Amino acid sequence: MTSLQTRPLHPTALVTGGNRGLGLAIARGLMARGVRVTIGAREPALGAEAARALGCDHVHLDLTEAETWFQAFRAKGGWDILVNNAGLYRQGSLLEPGSDFTESMEVMVAAPLDLIRMNLGHWRRTGWGRIVNISSGLGSFDQGLGGPGAYSIAKASLNALTKVLPRDLPPGVKVNACDPGWLRTRMGGEGAPLTAEQGADTPVWLALLPDDGPTGGFFRGRQAADW
Repeated sequence: MTSLQTRPLHPTALVTGGNRGLGLAIARGLMARGVRVTIGAREPALGAEAARALGCDHVHLDLTEAETWFQAFRAKGGWDILVNNAGLYRQGSLLEPGSDFTESMEVMVAAPLDLIRMNLGHWRRTGWGRIVNISSGLGSFDQGLGGPGAYSIAKASLNALTKVLPRDLPPGVKVNACDPGWLRTRMGGEGAPLTAEQGADTPVWLALLPDDGPTGGFFRGRQAADW
């Protein structure tokens, strides 16, 4: 294991759910700053199409199918930056049969943790890494956990994971969560006030934090936000 804790000149990044919306905007923003990006997509054809348009790499990554994670890591070996962006947003009562609770927790909490675990070997070798967990104001106790279905529960759990992880991560690896805001994407709808590019600003900033930057925090508009 190296003791190097300086950012590589051209770090690598995996952006889950990177073929559209916020994930695509994050991938584009990172590439503009010299990062070598791989986008993960649930649908391989859509991932390949988006990657061709961006000029980056792609992997098949379905966060409900662990075999796709293993294949991605076998093929690429790991990344310097991990952006856990993929998510789902469904209506309905948690008490109804077939609620989204299990899938939401898998996609937005369990799978991000597993990706972090799988990438540990890479971070231990390089001594530098950044994890960006895309959360939401709807996952904030301060804002009332107002999202539908299991969305708020999953995002609040992702926030808790973010706060706890610094104690277990290797030196040189930082983890933070952020609320990108209400965005004009397929999830956010046409009435949202912010573009995907505006929402990508804070995640891109967190992905490239300097060595003295924060870790274990929750951010909105590059400012610390209440949990």
